[in-house]
Amino acid sequence: MGRWDPLSRLNRLVRSVRAFSRELSHPSEEQPRPVVPEPRRLKLGVALGGGFARGLAHIGVLKVLHQEGITVDFVGGTSVGSIVGAAYCAGAGAEELEEIARATRFKDFARWTLSRYGFCTNDRMTRFCSRVLRTTDFEQLKIPLAITATDFQSGEAVVFTKGPLVDPIRASCAYPGMFLPVQIDGRSYIDGMLGYAVPTTPLRAMGADVVIGVYLSAHWMNQRMPRHLFEIIGQCFSIAQANMCSVWKKDADLVLEPDVMGFSYDCFDRAKELIARGEQAARDAMPQLRALLNLPQSSSAPVASISPPVATPQPSVAV
Repeated sequence: MGRWDPLSRLNRLVRSVRAFSRELSHPSEEQPRPVVPEPRRLKLGVALGGGFARGLAHIGVLKVLHQEGITVDFVGGTSVGSIVGAAYCAGAGAEELEEIARATRFKDFARWTLSRYGFCTNDRMTRFCSRVLRTTDFEQLKIPLAITATDFQSGEAVVFTKGPLVDPIRASCAYPGMFLPVQIDGRSYIDGMLGYAVPTTPLRAMGADVVIGVYLSAHWMNQRMPRHLFEIIGQCFSIAQANMCSVWKKDADLVLEPDVMGFSYDCFDRAKELIARGEQAARDAMPQLRALLNLPQSSSAPVASISPPVATPQPSVAV
């Protein structure tokens, strides 16, 4: 047997410990790196309020969202917002919507009649919708759509999301006093603005993470007296909507208010100007919207602080 050398054994032990330590501090390149999942894309809902011809400003908002490459996952529409929203969800692009707007007049969807329930019927809207829409049912739309109306008997806010498309649009546009109520499955409906002036809450129920509300806030009259009964009714409802803003704003992360002051309810001939007002409102709000969606900023514009939404009761959904 060889002579036992404690110093030699100790040196070998020290070298072994050092080698093991080096292996721990320099892991093998073949060791897989942990996979960090990409952030989930937030789903965007756009709620379009009412306003007759002034609702053409909605087209400008949608146009800018498209130009910025921002995906719209859900759309909600009240009154004229239901028409613009349905056309957009059916696949109409910004240019096509502009062409439709420039060619549209009040007579295209309204017909004077004699009734104790109103002075007009919007039955012409059936033909109008068949011309501008690419589908007749909610299920065939490219983007999920919610259309709001108000039950005339109960006052309940009702949301249509499936089935035939045209009659819910007509119901949502049945402005009280001007248009006759619309009958659907034995129930009588009037304008959706009485339930949801801007339909933000239905979009939350559909799964939107971020909700934009587009509100056309101008009164029908500014510094002059009303010319006729329709303007009196319109001014009254405009005041009521302004006082009820807190109801739908609770479910809006961002509110756009295009400057439509000075535009009358039937000024379809000013489509180009109204669309431009919608574009400007969307451009001004783009930094806030990109921040909400966790998207990189496209400009150096400052980002305003935005209050978080507060949950509200879920709407009734018509089937």
